[in-house]
Order: sequence, then structure tokens, then C-alpha cells
Amino acid sequence: MLTVALTGGIGSGKSAASRLFRELGGAVVDADEISRALTAPGRPAVAAIAEQLGAEFVDEKGGLRRAALRRAVFADGEKRARLEKILHPRIRRQMDSAAAELRKKNAPYCILSIPLLLETARENRADLILAVDAPQKERLRRVCRRDGVTEAEARRIMAAQVARKQLLARADRVLDNGGDLQNLRRQVERLHRRWSRGAA
Repeated sequence: MLTVALTGGIGSGKSAASRLFRELGGAVVDADEISRALTAPGRPAVAAIAEQLGAEFVDEKGGLRRAALRRAVFADGEKRARLEKILHPRIRRQMDSAAAELRKKNAPYCILSIPLLLETARENRADLILAVDAPQKERLRRVCRRDGVTEAEARRIMAAQVARKQLLARADRVLDNGGDLQNLRRQVERLHRRWSRGAA
């Protein structure tokens, strides 16, 4: 089974690319989806976050105050490191388990969607790195609209990630998501056909 690590900076369009691969029948294991499940109300990771970072990040129903937590960790590197220490090992275990199941089922390829691929030194766990890319101005617009944050907040998040130039230099393939969804779809379809027949 060909293992492809899908990554890209915030606002580049990783979720859109993952959705298109799934629509075509590709197997996708998404770190963000696993993270959301791990931090659902009542899950052990939520209790660990409250203990390590503060009870103010958990609401009265036991759910995360995600916006407040996001602001805090991107303003404070120490808090971000503590959050990553809680979540990243749990996410890795679940992703590895899901990929192993797909390998047993003889899936031709598997997309591992990992936003912080290089930051977490996960690039060696995949055969190929596929980066989704878009101009910074467009990424800023998307993040501000999607997450309801200011441009300054969006820039802080971007600054905490690996530089675009470095990410693109490490990628084996790049999806250009600076245009419309149909353009992205055509690129995903080409890769899906290639990988489905066993070519890298």
C-alpha cells in the first residue's frame, strides 16, 4: 500500500483535498478528525488539557473552548508544547492503527492527512509527501472567514508552522489550490488514478 502524507499550511485546502480523495474512493486517515474525536466532551484528553493548561479551557458540558484554547496556544509557545504533548501521541497511535487496518484490506493507497507533518517529524512514516499550496493572501482570507479570527491571529498561526518555502521543498507532489475547486478536483483525480493502479 502506498502511503501518502498530505500536508500544507493553514488555509491551504487540506480538508478540501481530503474530501475529494474520499469522494473518489480513496482511503483517508485525518489527524484533525482524530483530534476532534479525542477532544469530544468527556474524553480523557479533555481532562488532561484541563489539568495541564487550565480548567478555563473546558466548558460546563465538558467540551473544549476551542477558540479560547487556539488563541492561548498560538500566543504562548510553552502552552502549545504542553497541548501537543497531550494530543500528538494519542493521534499518532490512532493513525498508525487505522493505516494498519487499511493495509490488511489491501487498499492501493492511503492518504494520511497531517497538518503539522514536518513540525512533528512524521515525514518518514510515508512513501510520498503531498503538499497543498495556495498564495498567502488567499490563505489569510480563508482562515479569517472560516475561523472568525483577525488577520493578526491568522498570521500568528502561520508563523508557528513550517515556512511555505521549506514545506514545498520537501514535498514530492504539490496540489495548487490557488484557483477554484474544479481545478483542485482535476489534480486530485489524476493522482487518484495513478495511485489506484499502483504507480507512485
